[in-house]
Amino acid sequence: MDIDFRPTQYLLQSVKTGQQFSDKGWTLDAPGEDDPTLIRAVYEEVQLNVRDESMGIFRFADWLPVQRYLAGSSAPVTYKSEGLAAHLGLDNLYITFSGYWPEKGANMRTCSFKETEAFAVGGRLEDNHKGVLVVASAGNTARAFARVCSDNNIPLLLCVPEDNLDAMWFDSPIKPHVRLVATRTGSDYFDAIALSNTACNIPGFFGEGGAKNVARRDGMGTTVLSAAHFIGRIPDYYFQAVGSGTGAISAWEANERLIVDGRFGRHKMQLMVSQNAPFLPIHDAWKAGSREMLPLDPDLARRQVEEILGKVLSNRKPPYPVTGGLYDALNDAGGDVLAVTNQELEAAADLFLSLEGNDVHQAAAVAVASLISEVKAGRVAKDAVIMLNITGGGEKRFLREKEVTYMKPDHIFDINPAEDEVKDVLTKLFKPQYQDARLLA
Repeated sequence: MDIDFRPTQYLLQSVKTGQQFSDKGWTLDAPGEDDPTLIRAVYEEVQLNVRDESMGIFRFADWLPVQRYLAGSSAPVTYKSEGLAAHLGLDNLYITFSGYWPEKGANMRTCSFKETEAFAVGGRLEDNHKGVLVVASAGNTARAFARVCSDNNIPLLLCVPEDNLDAMWFDSPIKPHVRLVATRTGSDYFDAIALSNTACNIPGFFGEGGAKNVARRDGMGTTVLSAAHFIGRIPDYYFQAVGSGTGAISAWEANERLIVDGRFGRHKMQLMVSQNAPFLPIHDAWKAGSREMLPLDPDLARRQVEEILGKVLSNRKPPYPVTGGLYDALNDAGGDVLAVTNQELEAAADLFLSLEGNDVHQAAAVAVASLISEVKAGRVAKDAVIMLNITGGGEKRFLREKEVTYMKPDHIFDINPAEDEVKDVLTKLFKPQYQDARLLA
């Protein structure tokens, strides 16, 4: 299929000061500003032109900060619930599904909405970019970036906790320009982030940026664009489980763009975000009325992460306090942070499978459980327009239907390894790319 695709026109803007500036290619911070703040993309197209479904996530390219089109993506799919809606007595429950569900048009090969991030970030990179992209992940993000970067010849280093390596499955082999390293058993996502930060100090390697990367956030924001386009209006409530909260920040930002568009309503949807108990850092800070994250002993945090089923919801230092972060999103849009137990998660996953017909990831089941609890408590009106963001699903079906292989780590590091050790290992792993002048930053 021939695609007539042109780079999206946009500026970047500091949330704190409103300063606007050009994207220098991989700008993650506002120039000349010392106070922590996220930056946003301000698009030339004020009204969203949704393109053909065959373009996947790039059907929303008017509001994606991308320089090029990457083939093989699948956009989130929204549909009106019947089974779960009837069970809960809801008139207007809409499910936005990211994963594998061919009958509904969802064909994400990694079964997670993290593909929306990976394709958007890859699309932001220019064809002739230099360096090795570095991504830290608790599992699903790594799988998505590995698939997208392998298929599109983007050199990539993944940093993942060893205990989460069971997430590194693929329906076709990953090419050698994508490398995987892990932090030893007993470590968590924060340890993987620390390793990735060390890697980024090595010449030739550069960080993807996490929540600071406008492409990652606006890629995730396509879930809300999908919902609003299908429903014809901005939802009243947005339910999603969070680890970093970046998806909820993205939803808030997409909501604001839709308000400016003017065709989808002028209201802000309440952000109903949830975490998996006992690992509740965002929940605890929000309930304490604190902009800052509360103190959390690292060893206690690791033990809590071992207990939860939703391992991907395990970010110890989320973009919660930063200007434009989750604290600001919740205060501006309204909403709450909810806690869900492992038992509630499992019951919700079983209920979704029986009533809607597909399996969901543990994190998505946390969101389903939080919706159930809020409806049962009478805190959500029967006729409210609700968006339930199923951030991953169809994995069990995919693994039944496909033949998969697992990616093995190229090296396993101890927690907080010395920078010299990291540099020695990574330069050897990427020796062909490292010696290629095109890939040196």
